[in-house]
Amino acid sequence: MRRYQCRFCSHVYDENLGDPDSGIAPGTRWDDIPDGWMCPECGAEKSDYDLIED
Repeated sequence: MRRYQCRFCSHVYDENLGDPDSGIAPGTRWDDIPDGWMCPECGAEKSDYDLIED
């Protein structure tokens, strides 16, 4: 599972955790999130996230 970070507010989307408050179930892969999903903290678009290389 991967993690992605918002360029603007540093929010991290973790595929293991999902985003249940936005209807994204735990285990949801980044590619399976709808393009209209927005950062729950600052409203940035999905395209404003970068893969965190561990």
